[in-house]
Amino acid sequence: GNAVENTMAAIRAANGLYDKIFVSTTVLGMGERAGNAETEKVIVNLYFHHGFRKFEHGLSRLKELADFVSAATGVVIPPNKAIVGTYAFAHESGIHTHGVLRDARTYEFIPPELVGNTRRISIGKQSGKAVIRYKAEEVLGRKIDEDDPRILRLVELVRSLYASGERKSSLKEEEFKKLMVEAGFKL
Repeated sequence: GNAVENTMAAIRAANGLYDKIFVSTTVLGMGERAGNAETEKVIVNLYFHHGFRKFEHGLSRLKELADFVSAATGVVIPPNKAIVGTYAFAHESGIHTHGVLRDARTYEFIPPELVGNTRRISIGKQSGKAVIRYKAEEVLGRKIDEDDPRILRLVELVRSLYASGERKSSLKEEEFKKLMVEAGFKL
């Protein structure tokens, strides 16, 4: 819908009188009818596109607020919901994740921590060596040499899982850890 854009248009029409106007928003866009502007999207828009810093101290609590409202109302937050969804900052495919690891701004318009969310890197059929190594380092909590034979073995194991085409979903954390052990890592 256009609820957020209509709200932003009203704010722009106020021509800098941000402290003199009021807009109506709802967390997660919930409300009596359709077309409610989502608080989290309006705040992020004001912050990044209008330099409005009034809520800066609370920006990192947007995800927490959305989770609270979700728990209180029973409304499930879609995982792919912008800004506050669990997968809003999730990445899986090879080139994409490699780009995020080098410079997150390549694929993320804001740092997830800014709104209290988390970047998630998943291992899937398109994952390359750099991303698999990153994920292994994340599990171990330490750096691994890129030429470590265990990493090369881990890459082979991941690719073999997807080679037949039967496996479609990303690896779960426990599945990845099992492969790490099979590749020779001690957890």
